[in-house]
Parts: sequence; structure tokens; C-alpha cells
Amino acid sequence: MEPSLPWERILWRRRRGGASYTLTDFRVFTSRGRRVSEIALQDVANVEHFRSRLDRLLGTSTVRVEARHARRPAVVFHHVKHGAHLAALVELLSGDPQASLDPAAVQAALLWEPATTGGHWGAIAALAAVILGVFGVTAGLQSSSPTPVLYSQHDPITPGGVRRSAADITAFMESAVMPWARVALAPIVGGSDKVTCGTCHGADSIDRAWRMPAVAALPEPHFKELGWELYSGGGMDAQIRNAIYGYLAESDKQTRAAYMREVVLPGMARLLHRPPYDFTRTYEYNRTRAAFGCYHCHRVK
Repeated sequence: MEPSLPWERILWRRRRGGASYTLTDFRVFTSRGRRVSEIALQDVANVEHFRSRLDRLLGTSTVRVEARHARRPAVVFHHVKHGAHLAALVELLSGDPQASLDPAAVQAALLWEPATTGGHWGAIAALAAVILGVFGVTAGLQSSSPTPVLYSQHDPITPGGVRRSAADITAFMESAVMPWARVALAPIVGGSDKVTCGTCHGADSIDRAWRMPAVAALPEPHFKELGWELYSGGGMDAQIRNAIYGYLAESDKQTRAAYMREVVLPGMARLLHRPPYDFTRTYEYNRTRAAFGCYHCHRVK
């Protein structure tokens, strides 16, 4: 295999010793002579970013990309600059491999440095720059003429785009959602008798006026440390959370996460007469159809 294919666009490339590290709009790969180790973006299962003792001395970091197939070796970029930026970009691309990318924006985001580059907040700002520069997903929140969301006339909360009264919504929740939730969530909370309004809306639901998201459990705890939501203008809505954070889960919670994805999420989407969030389609496609995803219920921070 040639190190780069004629139809793929190179978004990032670095050389380290005798190895070449490359990110394209199709895959990540390393090449050393004729040896190529690669993973397609759609096959990425996990992205790790860490700093060894040598990295700390060099001012670099290491990015490790793992495939969904256990037999396929990981792709590792050793001792690279702006590793946190790169890891965030690979994670985002693997969640939406069909994203429309501008290579110039990618380079600007990867090389961008905050005014104060020290410590945790510098890394947070850098990661936010990747999202803003490459995907521009937060721009939709502030657009003067965004594409309208198309709500079904059968939507029980917002039929045809007009939100129902609090009394009507409460009646729907009590008559349709709770009977379903007592069955669907029973395996998660340890029994149908333990399923209450607070299971989804939180213990402080009344004080919060039943606003969602409210479930404190985090599929990936490290997301709360990245701070992306702090850089989303007026606030990040559930659709953007779904697009950016994806549906990853810790390895010891995969069984529970699979149940939530395969049973709970599509079941609630049916009750709401909304499609479940579809990562094979664009963010705009999901947003305009009011697609329902994990982060409509789950908090990030």
C-alpha cells in the first residue's frame, strides 16, 4: 500500500525519526519504509493522550489510537507537538467520519495557542479551538437564520414546533413515559419500584423546572474535564453534545451502555415521535429532525 492514497486528503502529517505519522479524512496511519500500520476513522474505538517522562522533557505528548478489532494493532504517534489537539480531532472525526473538513482550518486549530498557554485551561482552550475551527458546530447556536427544526405534528412535547402546556406535558409523562420507564429502566436501577421521575430528571427536578439533561452519570468521565461547553457561546444544546461527545462508554460499563443504546434510547425516541441520533448522517440532518440522543438526558459536567 502506498503511504497516501490519491483520493484521500492529508489533514496532518509529521515525521519522527524514520517514521511518518499521518491523519487523513479517511484514516490514521504510521509508515516506516514499506511498513504501514493504519486504522480507518470509522473503525476507531478509543483515543488516548498521555505524556511519558520523555514527553515531559521534550515538551511533547503521545497519542494512541485503538481499533474496534482487537487483532488490529494500535496506531501510536510518539512524541508529537500539540498532542491534545490531535487526540481531540481524531476523537471527533471518528464520531463523524463524513464531516466536511477544511484542511486549512484543521491546521489552524492544531497549531493554535491560547494567549495564556499554561496548564489545564490552556489545554481546554486548545481543544475548544479544534471544535470551533474544524467543525464550527457551535456557530449554529448563534446563527441569525439557522435551518428550522422540523417537529412532527405527533410530537408529544412540541407538536409542529409549538410547546404544549406544562399540564399537558406532565400528563403525557405520567400516562406514557412512566409506565414504559418502569419496565425499560428496571434493569439499570435494580427494579421497577425504584424508577421515579427523579431517575431521569434528578433529585432537584422541581427546583430546576424539570429541565434536561439531568442524569449525572457520565459515559466517559474525562469529558467533564475537557471544558468544551465553556466555549460554546450561549451554551451547548443537547444536539451538539450528541455530535461531539458521541456514545462512548467506559470499558467496564459497555454492557449497560449497549442496553441504553439498543433499548432505552430508541424506546424513548419512539415515545417522543423523534428519530434516534444517527451518526451515519450529518449533524445538521439530526438537528433539524430533533433527533433524540444520549446527551438529551445525560449531563456532561
